[in-house]
Amino acid sequence: MRDFRDAKAMAQTLTEALAAKSVSLSHSESLELIARILGFRDWNVLAAKVQASQHATAPTASPVAIPPGLTELPIFPMRDLVLFPQTVAPIFVARDKTRRAVERAIAGGSRVLVVAQKHADDDRPNALQSLHPVGVTASVINSQTQMDGVLKVTVSGLQRTAITRLIDGEFLAAEIKPIEEQRGQSEEARSLSRMVLDAYRIYANIDLSSLPVGQRVRFGLPSPENPTLLADTVAQRLPIGIDEKQQLLETSDVVARLEKVLELIRTARPEQ
Repeated sequence: MRDFRDAKAMAQTLTEALAAKSVSLSHSESLELIARILGFRDWNVLAAKVQASQHATAPTASPVAIPPGLTELPIFPMRDLVLFPQTVAPIFVARDKTRRAVERAIAGGSRVLVVAQKHADDDRPNALQSLHPVGVTASVINSQTQMDGVLKVTVSGLQRTAITRLIDGEFLAAEIKPIEEQRGQSEEARSLSRMVLDAYRIYANIDLSSLPVGQRVRFGLPSPENPTLLADTVAQRLPIGIDEKQQLLETSDVVARLEKVLELIRTARPEQ
């Protein structure tokens, strides 16, 4: 089954399928469209994710979110973002402490903890009560300083992680504890995944009828055979508030998370 690593092939298939319908779409336009279908902001972000996967030392294995023995990570506190596992996102860093956290992460294995602040206007979220208790261990894919001096960091979410203690020094760090998923491969989770997938397609008005039959139904979304990934992918895409996304992130029971996602889809206003 295709995934984000097959983005270029997907774009080529889309271009050819639309051409057969006398619809002209350049390859670069197809790449941008595929990136959005897969839940990425644009092709540049997706390309970084693809490149990172190609450079992995063991490409067929799942990434290790927290290497053995590592119990402390630099923190990236987010004002308006809840990062989910298996999601790539750009982060724009202006605060000095977070810049130093980036430097430490890059120098020490590129692992960080991305966690949402409880209050977006808090400029010094350096206490446990200032941050949500659960974030996501992430890998720093790349970083670059923009013309305005803001540091842009692209991260890839890996695993739900709880904060057990904050360490406030030159940069904010935390002692951490990985959170294990429950019922992620149960038959109930797979059944709910199929319901979520169908409901989201209707909600988002996904219509790829011009594509070959074998690709049109679930193109661009994870398989219902991977309930954990599907729940997080849809949760990241839904236009809901930070608090609602944080609740989904903190729900380690995959069946319960899928039920919440399904309810949010059913009560949300369809996209226009």
